[in-house]
Amino acid sequence: MSPAETALPGTAWFPATQRHGDRAGQPPEDGGLRLICLPFAGGTASAYRGWQEALGGTADVVALQLPGRGMRLREEPYTSAAPLVADMATALVEHGLSDHYALFGHSMGALLAYELACELRERGMAEPRHLFVSGSRAPHLHGDRADHALSDAELRDFVRGLGGLDVAGTVGTAYFERRLPVLRADLRVCDTYRWRPRPPLSCPMTAFSAAGDPIAPVPQMEAWRAYTGSSFLRRHHPGGHFFLNEEPQRTRLLRDVRDELSRPGAGRHTAPLPAMT
Repeated sequence: MSPAETALPGTAWFPATQRHGDRAGQPPEDGGLRLICLPFAGGTASAYRGWQEALGGTADVVALQLPGRGMRLREEPYTSAAPLVADMATALVEHGLSDHYALFGHSMGALLAYELACELRERGMAEPRHLFVSGSRAPHLHGDRADHALSDAELRDFVRGLGGLDVAGTVGTAYFERRLPVLRADLRVCDTYRWRPRPPLSCPMTAFSAAGDPIAPVPQMEAWRAYTGSSFLRRHHPGGHFFLNEEPQRTRLLRDVRDELSRPGAGRHTAPLPAMT
């Protein structure tokens, strides 16, 4: 039986926990982790639909919904990383989700997941038990693109080239145009991001690269290794930038995530560190 989607009370950030009976502020009843998932540019929480069925018994999947999409369609999307990360961190803390958790992010979501882990650490909170980054160059390599400034036609071609639109063009122009404002805002978040030096995280990290990804090639994914003082593993998959939406790559990716979260010690508590100065 498929888990029921149950809204967390009082917030639009977490539209559904994908697990019946999940309780904000408390660890999952089976003692597992919460896997908090952050979307790619222009993406929604629905990108992680079905992950709970694949990871059940290992993690409770909590997908973040950013403003400007889904039930938050009328809200203005963020256009810079710092306020977005600060507000996400506050939402996690206020709803008891800043402990006993892991983070997964793809593309823009990987960058946000890293910044979110740093922000929580700087607030004296626990680091994630594991950080999964996918389809994104390491943070210090950002700052050389201006994709948000492309014309509508150029942006459509850019997204299609990454595999974000069907090659046959059956995704209608009207649909794409409705998504343009939030896509441009998200791309601005990435284009204007500038990394600031901080000590490496102390949590294990897994980086997922794809053979045909033109914006996150292997050397730039491997550069994530410097961002953790713990174990680092890079998994390489066939496919393009959106390999996580393709089969059989999606199944392999979820198996990799499940394996890492099932390792002995993955559920141990990571003590909060002193606030960084």
